[in-house]
Amino acid sequence: MVETHDIVRPPAELSAALAAIGSATASGELSRMGIRSAFIRGPVSVTPGVRVAGPALTLQFLPKREDRYPVDEYEEPEKQLHRHVMYHTRPGDMIVVDARGDMSSGVFGEMMLTYFKGRGGAGVVVDGCLRDTGEAKQLGLGLWIRGATPNFHAQTGIVPAAVNVPVACGGTLVEPGDIVVADDDGAVVVPVKLAPALVAHAQEHAEWEEFSRIRLAEGGDMRLYYPLSDEARPEYERWRAEQGRA
Repeated sequence: MVETHDIVRPPAELSAALAAIGSATASGELSRMGIRSAFIRGPVSVTPGVRVAGPALTLQFLPKREDRYPVDEYEEPEKQLHRHVMYHTRPGDMIVVDARGDMSSGVFGEMMLTYFKGRGGAGVVVDGCLRDTGEAKQLGLGLWIRGATPNFHAQTGIVPAAVNVPVACGGTLVEPGDIVVADDDGAVVVPVKLAPALVAHAQEHAEWEEFSRIRLAEGGDMRLYYPLSDEARPEYERWRAEQGRA
């Protein structure tokens, strides 16, 4: 019997608010809050235009030792832990995989990703590779990976070792249930306890950026409008009132 653990999920509206904010703003606001290690380095989007945020289901890989793990991908499938992370899937979840940056093993393929999508999964962040990537890109998931390979998950030098434990994905700590925000700029991990404050700061930031964007597009002075200067703030407040946001 394989032992795994479920996660504690934050409110869905918190993930939705972070998805609207995006990874760049989330990273910037976290930095101002003292968290400068939120960016998951390495995995990049292969599904352009997709922006998602959701709680992290985590999967840890370790170096392979053949006496401890079946090598055949279809041998004793229920003992293969990469399957079990998907059994926890609820709508909106993200799977985050510490695959050690390995560029040979394909952590998931089309069939397992199809299952994940069917369960309501939102996206996958892998510090390593997938296989069947052509088909996987058509599933409607968000995919952030280092690359592609024809090999299955344990064919080369790594094996799945634990589900829903803290992992180091791209050198960044991801704890089960953390909210992962991912889009074309990459993936950022948001500690749940910081998420409400981050959303509040980011929404204020987004408002003045919207105003500044309008003024810059009209040829306005960047020294006034980006970042918003104290001199331009009264004009910004009048604009907010006109928009019914005051």
